[in-house]
Amino acid sequence: MVGLCGFSQKNRVEVQLAPHPEPRNSRQRMLRSLQADFCCCCSSIGVPRCGASLHELNKALKIQLKANANCVWQIQRNVNQTIRLIFSHFKFAPSSSCETESIKVYDGPSTKSPLLGQICNNTDAVPVLQSSSASLTFHITTNSMAFTRNFFVFYYFFSPEKKIENCGGQLTGPNGTLTSPNYPERYPEFTYCVWHIQTAKNSKINLQFQDFFLELDQNCQFDFTAVYDGLTTNTGLIGKVCGLAQPTFESSSNVMTVVLSTDYANSYRGFSAQYTSTPLLAPEEPNTLLICSSDSMKIVLSKSYLTSLGYNETHLHLNDPSCSPAVTDSVIFSFPLTSCGTTKKDEGHSITYTNVISLSATGNIITRQKSVQIIAKCKMENNSTLEVIYITKNNIIQNTTAVGKYSVSMSFYDSDTFSKPVSESPYYVDLNQTLFAQVSLHSTDANLLVFVDTCIASPQPDFGSLTYDLIRSGCNKDDTVVTYPPLEHYGRFKFNAFRFLQSSPSVYLQCDILICDSKNPNSRCTEGCISRQKRAISAYTWKTNTIVGPIRLKRDLRSADHSESLTKADPEETLNLQQYNFYTLSFVVLISNIIIVVAVILKYHSRQTGYSYQKLQSSY
Repeated sequence: MVGLCGFSQKNRVEVQLAPHPEPRNSRQRMLRSLQADFCCCCSSIGVPRCGASLHELNKALKIQLKANANCVWQIQRNVNQTIRLIFSHFKFAPSSSCETESIKVYDGPSTKSPLLGQICNNTDAVPVLQSSSASLTFHITTNSMAFTRNFFVFYYFFSPEKKIENCGGQLTGPNGTLTSPNYPERYPEFTYCVWHIQTAKNSKINLQFQDFFLELDQNCQFDFTAVYDGLTTNTGLIGKVCGLAQPTFESSSNVMTVVLSTDYANSYRGFSAQYTSTPLLAPEEPNTLLICSSDSMKIVLSKSYLTSLGYNETHLHLNDPSCSPAVTDSVIFSFPLTSCGTTKKDEGHSITYTNVISLSATGNIITRQKSVQIIAKCKMENNSTLEVIYITKNNIIQNTTAVGKYSVSMSFYDSDTFSKPVSESPYYVDLNQTLFAQVSLHSTDANLLVFVDTCIASPQPDFGSLTYDLIRSGCNKDDTVVTYPPLEHYGRFKFNAFRFLQSSPSVYLQCDILICDSKNPNSRCTEGCISRQKRAISAYTWKTNTIVGPIRLKRDLRSADHSESLTKADPEETLNLQQYNFYTLSFVVLISNIIIVVAVILKYHSRQTGYSYQKLQSSY
């Protein structure tokens, strides 16, 4: 029997290979032989290697891999047949992703052949892959986590045109039965049967196995029945069973798929099952609320919605189970953006914070409750925070969205220490005085960076046609502007005060702000000044703008104070002038009257003198 060359003792690969088929009554002897067939070797220069080239008609492999494995198995035989490859058991490192740890299966003799499928830690199925020819390749990679990965895989060559009677089919009635091939006799070797059950719309399916007897082993690696909630076998696995039992399964809709897979030894009588359909009650609409801010995420769930799913508040937990909800009339999770297992992803033009509420039964070995996850996302993008919350329920996704935004402010400071902000408004300054401006992001996420992209000035707060560029695309456009390197949540710059000619004495500033992930060395916030052409292809993370002002010159303040002083003095001086004029007029009137009286007296006296008595001359 052929073994597998593997890693050194510290990082080795162990593979058990089953021999060619033997008589069914020798299965235990074959298993003992299989358990003894470990092989660990290295190349002559001591470089670890793994994988194998397999040419047998069928073979079972038990594979154990450590960290940083990179192994390729090639299956090829000069026959006019195809290959069925079944990964009946796989255990990857906990929390591993498809990017770091997976099994990739290729339809051909190398990893350059077309990809048939990929198996990862979150694969919700028993993967069964079929080649289009007599060659197939699978490639296993593992990450750096110290953990023993276990895989059980077997393959066999077969002719697709050769059919097994009573093996799979379409069942569309409201109820019906299905049995394994040859039931109640032993089922055939190398059997792979798929039954698709579909009942009327708005119904669900209940599948009951009245008789069930398949080969028993701990992980159901050899012979098994798999039941899926849907019409495919790629996802939605409800359960996988083997041995002697009477299992029951229930779908969430009117479709269900049943799979029977067997290897080449130790077959039994199989199964007989019956399915029925019942009306599907309309589920309660998800009553959820998601609120995102610069600092926190708040998820609100209604108790009635949880009850409709068969859960209560004791069944809920976030990515970090230590973060518990507050329970009132609703169930409320409220936590800082960077806590409770929240993950952050920089997606170029946005930053997304994600957390997951998992609903799982407690205190049970098994459960028949539906698998539910509530996935909450706060997506910071395009001058707003797009809040996305969606629920996955047996491959069904329901969405709800809301809108908010980052909290950003801009202030002037009295010096380049940026320790004391200027609080008065308007801010009166001297012409050519150095002004210090700071943009502040108010967020609990310490891994964000603020960058002042563009800053313009205008005499009007609505920034109409008359504007002046201080900073444009990260480039200083005014000779007096000096920008400081980005510092965490602060963007800083300074410039000399000026005023617009023949215009309002006020100056307002409006700045476009970019917010990036500080862990991304290629973000827009680290690029500095860029040309317009380059800017078109440069990805920023999140953009907003903020306004501060007005700024006025101190001489305008002095002129205003003097004018105000004059304005306050006018009423008093006017009153005094009016009194003075009154007295003067009175005096003039009095003098005029005296003059008139004197003139009259003099005139009268003059008249008395002109008409004095005279003697008449006598005529005698």
